[in-house]
Amino acid sequence: MKEKHDMKLNKTLLALTLAALTLGTVTATRAESAVRPSSTTPTTAVVAPKVNSGVVNINEASADQLERLPGIGPSRAQAIINFRKTHPFKRIEDLQRIKGLGKKSWNRLRPLIALSGPTTLAAAEH
Repeated sequence: MKEKHDMKLNKTLLALTLAALTLGTVTATRAESAVRPSSTTPTTAVVAPKVNSGVVNINEASADQLERLPGIGPSRAQAIINFRKTHPFKRIEDLQRIKGLGKKSWNRLRPLIALSGPTTLAAAEH
């Protein structure tokens, strides 16, 4: 019985830890929280980097929309378009069949691609 309780507690702690990491929260250590800046000490705000949100539908996206993906330039976007004319993507893993897109690139692109629905990934700000 105690083992079940301990396992449930461990799962809860793991879920809370993952949630904290996902939300980007940082807990202060006791030493850090004990130090208070003086009124003359300037403070700076920490800005989290902007995370890409949205997806690109690789079966319907234009070349410009495909180029929103990291590592996809004009020639690779055109290669994707040419490939899908004769081989519509049935699985997102099929993207690895494009020359120059291996597992490493695919792993980076995986959360940003979809097979259906609208393209919602915004263009990167320069």
